Amino acid sequence: MTSSELWTRATADRYDAEETETSSAAVLGPTLAFLAELAGDGRALEFAIGTGRVGVPLRERGVPVVGIELSEHMAAVLRRKIDEGALPVAIGDMATTVVPGGFTLVYLVYNTITNLLTQDEQVECFRNAARHLEPGGRFVIELGVPPLRFLPPGQVAVPFDVSEQHLGFDTFDLAEQILVSHHFTRDGDDGRYRRSNSRHRYAWPAELDLMARIAGLELERRVADWDGAPFTQDSAKHISVWRKPT
Repeated sequence: MTSSELWTRATADRYDAEETETSSAAVLGPTLAFLAELAGDGRALEFAIGTGRVGVPLRERGVPVVGIELSEHMAAVLRRKIDEGALPVAIGDMATTVVPGGFTLVYLVYNTITNLLTQDEQVECFRNAARHLEPGGRFVIELGVPPLRFLPPGQVAVPFDVSEQHLGFDTFDLAEQILVSHHFTRDGDDGRYRRSNSRHRYAWPAELDLMARIAGLELERRVADWDGAPFTQDSAKHISVWRKPT
């Protein structure tokens, strides 16, 4: 098993309710169009498929999808939406788990590569993607750019959400490239907040490109969002596409 933290049953059961915005048609539409175009007439493999926020609607678009998921609890939520025959899911980590067959697309969205807490594991994730890809196939990652420019000297925390229902901020260990996301989520109307946190290893686009080269993949495209906006030094995230040579 990799260093990824396991999602519990309680977290899995409330995940979809807390991700209604990212699951909306307005947000998912460009994501699905981007991935479906790259998959073409082939199959797609989603690393860390979770509750199927992306994989299930992509399958409904006609793209055959297979998933790999570390948390049995997250996979159980997905299974309430679609049966195993329509969308198979292998329980295991995305760095080493192998599923049968070849794929024209392997994808990893929503910052999830940062769940692997060491550089070696992230490199193995790229190698595992390359292992599953057919010649000419693509590996896609959606990942935020580390917001270190927001850190004044001596400060180690950056807020990313301040709203009525949720307070979120990241703290950074710059030497180890580790950030911890802290969440204070309001439950109900009694004013109570539920606290949670998760650890991540952030990586820069150039570091990911080197990981891709180690795995035998070539950078084909990098954009700022699923709509294809240009990636610049001010972009908050990137969608990167690497291709397996023919």
